[in-house]
Amino acid sequence: MQKNTQTKSDFLAILAARAAEEKLAIETLVIDVGEVIGITDFFVITSCNNRRHMETVREEIESTLFNLENIKPIRTEGKESNQWVLIDYGIFVVHIFDREWRSFYNLERLWLDQPILNWKEDQDD
Repeated sequence: MQKNTQTKSDFLAILAARAAEEKLAIETLVIDVGEVIGITDFFVITSCNNRRHMETVREEIESTLFNLENIKPIRTEGKESNQWVLIDYGIFVVHIFDREWRSFYNLERLWLDQPILNWKEDQDD
């Protein structure tokens, strides 16, 4: 199920996805979970090859969102993790996984029936 972007939360989640892609994150998805979760609108889920790559992607996302939109995360968890980093912006949450651990947790499977933003096609640049 695909969804077109329309809101500020869509825009910010896509901005995070593009920042991740800029640092070569793998298989980035933006899933609209707002209807079923109620505490956030989107999950941005992406993968990296190793801890250093995860750190680079996290730094790029945080820097991009701060520099372009002047927003900071509410909290970041797992900065020292080799498995999973979570960046909580309130209206969307970014999950950065090591490739192996993304397979293990398989968050996408939990949200199969929710719309996935076609963020690569929605580029306004």
